[in-house]
Amino acid sequence: MEDVPPRAGDLVLCRVTEIGQHRFLGQVHGKRNRLFVGDLIVVAYGARYAPDQFESEVPGDLGRCDLVAGGGIAGRVVSAHSRMKTPTRVEPVGLVTGEQGEVINLAHLARPVVPVLAPRPRTIAVLGTSMNAGKTTVAAALIRGLSLAGRRVGAAKVTGTGAPGDPTLMADAGASRVIDFTDLGFPTTYQLPMPQVVRVLRSAITDLTSHQADAIVLEVADGLLQRETAALLRTPEFRASVDGIVFASGDSISAVAGVRQLREEGLPVVALSGVLTASPLATAEAVTGVDIPVYQAAAMADPAVAVQLLTGTVAGVVGEGSRLPEDAGQPAACGGLPQERGLPAAYSGPLTAETVA
Repeated sequence: MEDVPPRAGDLVLCRVTEIGQHRFLGQVHGKRNRLFVGDLIVVAYGARYAPDQFESEVPGDLGRCDLVAGGGIAGRVVSAHSRMKTPTRVEPVGLVTGEQGEVINLAHLARPVVPVLAPRPRTIAVLGTSMNAGKTTVAAALIRGLSLAGRRVGAAKVTGTGAPGDPTLMADAGASRVIDFTDLGFPTTYQLPMPQVVRVLRSAITDLTSHQADAIVLEVADGLLQRETAALLRTPEFRASVDGIVFASGDSISAVAGVRQLREEGLPVVALSGVLTASPLATAEAVTGVDIPVYQAAAMADPAVAVQLLTGTVAGVVGEGSRLPEDAGQPAACGGLPQERGLPAAYSGPLTAETVA
């Protein structure tokens, strides 16, 4: 098998030769195993796009390569963030084969998706400015709020790099079923042709619908400028599949720019959240620049808020170029920020310049 170039998704048995950035290997149920030099591990070849970590490609041979993601992705690093250590190095022993000598690829292990005639449930997508903007935390909060409201929530991560912690968090938050692009046979979605990315989206929604979900929360990885994300948002399939978007941002200027871009694309962005809401000053800046409600992630775990966002009935969502009234976006069941609290952590209404001052 030495002469067979590996393909994305091929399983490979590797020996760990040097411990670098990734010291643990994630397992299917969220557990992480500590790695040691000499360990034999089975991982999948795949490309990776991670501006905060590594960019990598599938190598053209079975020579030494890198563990480029803790979820178990082998590749060769092309570029790295300056904060990264050298990658953990692995030496392929050989491709994993079946009884007939065929190389086992993740595509062979994909979940079967059963076609369904039922109508698609209302669906909300979580997008962001970049990795680490808070998308998975926001998605989990929405799942929690909807499940507490009595909804049977289906959740999916439709793009990104395989990471068992994300689907585990969605399940822990209350999703009745979680499906990930890895379940559909792809270790990552970086460099996938767009028809395959669209097929992942369609298959995930079909799977969740067939399992009687009455609400769907999707997470789309990386940022609006990432190639596959940008292309996916412009497809008719995405536009026909999503009823609302919650946008996660790490700072105020990218929040304002991102919301504006989504609006210009004609996409239904209904709320802003993410890492920026950890900073009262950043939140106050964002509030003045967008005309949609701004929520801390924890606020979206409130059943009333989550249902309003899903159904598009959240108050205060106005047309582009308009401004919100002073009390816009205030859910009826949620009061203002309690006077005795200095931080808005327990507040389940949208954040305004006054509540974060």
